[in-house]
Amino acid sequence: MDITKRFHRILAIYFQLQGKSVVKAQDLAERFGVSLRTIYRDMRALEQAGIPIYGEAGTGYGLSEGYKLAPASFTKEEILSLAASEKLMQKFVDHHMFLNFSTAIGKVRSYLRYSDKSNMMTLEENMWMSSTNFMFNEKVPEALSVLFEGISLRKIIQMEYRAVHRETANTRRIEPVGVFHESHFWYFVAYCHLRETHRHFRIDRIQKIMLTDEPFSRVHKPLNHYIEKQDAHPSIRISISVDKTYARYLQWDRMHFGFTSEEVSDQTVIMTFQSSNSIQEFARWYIRFADCARILEPDSLKDCVREILQNIKV
Repeated sequence: MDITKRFHRILAIYFQLQGKSVVKAQDLAERFGVSLRTIYRDMRALEQAGIPIYGEAGTGYGLSEGYKLAPASFTKEEILSLAASEKLMQKFVDHHMFLNFSTAIGKVRSYLRYSDKSNMMTLEENMWMSSTNFMFNEKVPEALSVLFEGISLRKIIQMEYRAVHRETANTRRIEPVGVFHESHFWYFVAYCHLRETHRHFRIDRIQKIMLTDEPFSRVHKPLNHYIEKQDAHPSIRISISVDKTYARYLQWDRMHFGFTSEEVSDQTVIMTFQSSNSIQEFARWYIRFADCARILEPDSLKDCVREILQNIKV
């Protein structure tokens, strides 16, 4: 059993090497749940099998340029996952990137047997994803693609960007670091030449975008550095008591507001949050279910909810 597991792991490592220019041993160890020493042994096994690997422990591994094996066959499960991923891409990326992905999937299809193509079509015909046009500005269908290109080529991007507090857009020259999806929207981190610092932007607020030929003016840290820095902002402890019957309806949104723990009793669920959202934002979320919940702390949240309710016009 262990020999079989090792064989499949070594094979998977080989495909990782084929798909990336450099693969770090630490990343492989975390992916397969084994020690670094095990990964080093697997690398030696690949080398002994005649696979031309360059690199060393502590830096990264890759295949010698130009080395490729014949395309591998796909399992039934892998083929169905390709069909599902195309539907997901249609929902979660902009139109320009979806067309590129769809073309790539079309090339993969050309290698499949007739029965495999038929299985893909059957699944596709019976999957439906709701439209999420609000993720992107329809007038800028290539925004995500341009950002990815700027990140990979390390080229400066020029864009027209309208911040939430502005009526009109202004021109920004940015050096994009990375892209992430959170709370139904796509965001990206970039060094902004206008503000002379790294900023977070939302993709649907881009009005125009263009990749320039100018290289980055500086070296940037990985994306997770800037996301963790944002998460380190001051937060406030919030505690609410929710009727047990209704508590389950909050579980989908509560993570966005810094949910940390809950205490369940016969009648209620006490939820605790360490929220970096504004009191105003949390209050407006709380009002959605205020008839079946009670604020325990802080008093500032209670005051904010009262103020909002007093200003309601009916």
